[in-house]
Amino acid sequence: MLSIDRSIVDAIVAHARRDHPDEACGVVAGPVGSDTPTRHIPMDNAARSMTFYEFDSMEQLRVWREMDDRDEEPVVIYHSHTATEAYPSRTDISFAGEPGAHYLLVSTREPDTEEIRSFRIVDGVVTEEPVRIVEAAVDPDAVQSYMFGQSPTTVDYECSGR
Repeated sequence: MLSIDRSIVDAIVAHARRDHPDEACGVVAGPVGSDTPTRHIPMDNAARSMTFYEFDSMEQLRVWREMDDRDEEPVVIYHSHTATEAYPSRTDISFAGEPGAHYLLVSTREPDTEEIRSFRIVDGVVTEEPVRIVEAAVDPDAVQSYMFGQSPTTVDYECSGR
């Protein structure tokens, strides 16, 4: 069973809705061996696709190194499906490389419905698990949300040197 704080779920759903119609993806890190997701890390979908997600390799390296430095591991790996149910595709299953992680899927196909499901994926075998959303299990000030490659940048293209 995945036990996850409501504020983290809300952040994941907001990320999925923000990136719609492209798939969103990210990680929720937690202390090594704890199976407790505490730090939300939205990531950039390098594929920029409505049907596929792929972590940017440099961003993934940076995030995984940061987790190592903080004695954390990926407790949850999440992504969204934009037009289908929240169930792993064959591609999702083939790319599932963290056997200890919970694979959380969010469907954004219905704008007013929150469809969230969690799975364990080990050696190509998919097992759905219950999701228990808890209120304030973690100090809200301790839950951090990081954005890599998601922050808007303002660029002024006007030349005013005349």
